[in-house]
Amino acid sequence: MAVKLSERAAQEVLKIMGEQKYDLEKTMFRVAVGGGGCSGLSYGITFDTEYDEKKDTKSSVHGVNMVVDKKSALYLDAVTVDFYEGLEKRGFFFDNPQATKTCGCGTSFNA
Repeated sequence: MAVKLSERAAQEVLKIMGEQKYDLEKTMFRVAVGGGGCSGLSYGITFDTEYDEKKDTKSSVHGVNMVVDKKSALYLDAVTVDFYEGLEKRGFFFDNPQATKTCGCGTSFNA
């Protein structure tokens, strides 16, 4: 799979899943790309229980079942999903070495 999940991000995903009482065996962390945002494409993350082996790729990373649809995977090659917690901001962010343009908030990009 092209997308990497940092250990810090995985810990946060597992924490959220526990707090929300998600079934850890059935629930997956889905990373996707969609049209929109100020740079053209937007990152998306969600929890999902649906998996289609023809359309999705699945892996286990640091104890998190992660799913990426094959269309999004084309834009997410070598992307790392990380988690930042500091005084000025807190949340998931995407480190995309292939992005030619990104927005100020980091939620959209152009490749």
